[in-house]
Amino acid sequence: MLHYETTFPVRYYETDQMGIVHHSNYIRYFECARNALIAEGGYPIEECEKDGIVIPVVSIECRYRHSARMGDTVKVVAEIDQVPLAKLVIKQAVYNQDGDVCAEGEVTLAFLDKATGRLVRCPDKLLKIIENNL
Repeated sequence: MLHYETTFPVRYYETDQMGIVHHSNYIRYFECARNALIAEGGYPIEECEKDGIVIPVVSIECRYRHSARMGDTVKVVAEIDQVPLAKLVIKQAVYNQDGDVCAEGEVTLAFLDKATGRLVRCPDKLLKIIENNL
């Protein structure tokens, strides 16, 4: 399994008037961990785009479990546990400092030829990284 996690404090601007993290920020947290996972694996998105492949989000599923709050430190996890073909599914979760699951879900990404916008297979560089970690 290809796994990445990062931690950071909840920032004031991410919260509502009650000091609770606004639901839209969990999607941003997912993105931070997801991009870092791919970069740490050795094939950053910027390099993929230079190679002519873009990786748009196709769908996001997010289940909210427990509110993160101002003052909390959150841990954001991203995992790939299956070899992609034309789509890549990344399992994601956000935890507070007590280990409570604040949000969890899956993000599905597609691989598109940058010039034509047509669906293509997972780039070989990324495929090898994933296969070597499963």
